[in-house]
Amino acid sequence: MKWLSKLYVQVILGMLLGIGFAYLWPESGVDMKPLGDGFIKLIKMIIAPIIFCTVVTGIAHVGDIRRAGKLGLKALIYFEVATTIALILGLAVGNISNMGAGMHIDAATLDTKALDAYTHGAGNAAASKSTVDFLLNLIPQSFLAGLVNGDLLQTLTVSILFAWATMGLKPEHREPIHQAIDALSHAFFRIVNIVMHLAPIGAFGAIAYTIGKFGIASIGSLAEFMGYFALTCLGFIVFVIGPVMRFTTGLSLYRLILYIREELLIVLGTSSSESVLPQLMQKMRHLGCERQVVGMVLPTGYSFNLDGSSIYFTMAIVFLANATGVHLSLAEQFSILLLMLITSKGSAGVTGSAFIVLVATMSAVGTIPVSSAAIILGIDRFMSTLRAFANMIGNCIATITIARWENELDIPRARDVLAGKPVPELD
Repeated sequence: MKWLSKLYVQVILGMLLGIGFAYLWPESGVDMKPLGDGFIKLIKMIIAPIIFCTVVTGIAHVGDIRRAGKLGLKALIYFEVATTIALILGLAVGNISNMGAGMHIDAATLDTKALDAYTHGAGNAAASKSTVDFLLNLIPQSFLAGLVNGDLLQTLTVSILFAWATMGLKPEHREPIHQAIDALSHAFFRIVNIVMHLAPIGAFGAIAYTIGKFGIASIGSLAEFMGYFALTCLGFIVFVIGPVMRFTTGLSLYRLILYIREELLIVLGTSSSESVLPQLMQKMRHLGCERQVVGMVLPTGYSFNLDGSSIYFTMAIVFLANATGVHLSLAEQFSILLLMLITSKGSAGVTGSAFIVLVATMSAVGTIPVSSAAIILGIDRFMSTLRAFANMIGNCIATITIARWENELDIPRARDVLAGKPVPELD
């Protein structure tokens, strides 16, 4: 029974048990929600310290803060291009498929009570979307605020400033700091390895809650939207960013997906790509990407490189417009696209945040009734899983591709790792 010791097998069993449990006892399935929430909180508590340690030690190994700035600029350019293509693709598929056109829903008759919590959050999200507010939010209230609150971008700001400051110290002062932080990073990753043993329980709780709360039948009436979205995400990965990685590195997309299969299954169970961020950082480092690239590109991508969420935003808006009989002109669609280029960056890897950003954007546009979002609220948990899949794979590909552009990817090692060959561990 050696196969039972593999984490991905345990996660699959946990999900199957969760589905069966919730199907037989739906109310008890809903009560299993704390198991999934607890697992995600255990992972989230360690993300910020890991990012801090990884970025500081990564820059310390390189020894040049200017290279870090160059790396960050390349990453942001890549993210902007990738998410813009994703937004345009979602808009194009929504128009070509004309999905939702036959629903003829009167938004005034919808029950919007379930939207209250999201609308409240959307108001806050919309209020914080100005460029000045966004830039100011990169600066934490205190040195530890970003780490304590789990804000990835604020943690990156503090990490880069701290690394920059230590680079100016004398060697006898600098080296003990770097050695201590490097030792801390090993301890934090050890915590991750311990917590990951609870992944099957977390997957059981999360999937039991989803099935118990919404039921498998709840996705039937909106299967067309979900199907188009899933196919569009798949097409974006296979025909857009996958070939970019193949062209720049020669690595196989199929083998990469097999390499991160455990993380994909955990995302399937928890609907949150953030639940596997520490594990992904370990795997990208083991693959041969330099520590600095992993530490800066992967966490930043969780705020700026949300390919799946970008596709979802434009497809959902076209779907809701068609469902409620609202005609969007080309000029209106173009303005929505420009607005989405900004608001899409506010969707983090937390379950449900993309729906809040969608409602905030609809409020800002004013053309489509905000109440129409209630149509897709019931399937948002399922859509969240699909978004998380695409976001996670997109960020892995971005990390590998940018590492290659920086000549900081060990390609022979990457080929061996993806082929399943034994390779020595990296420091």
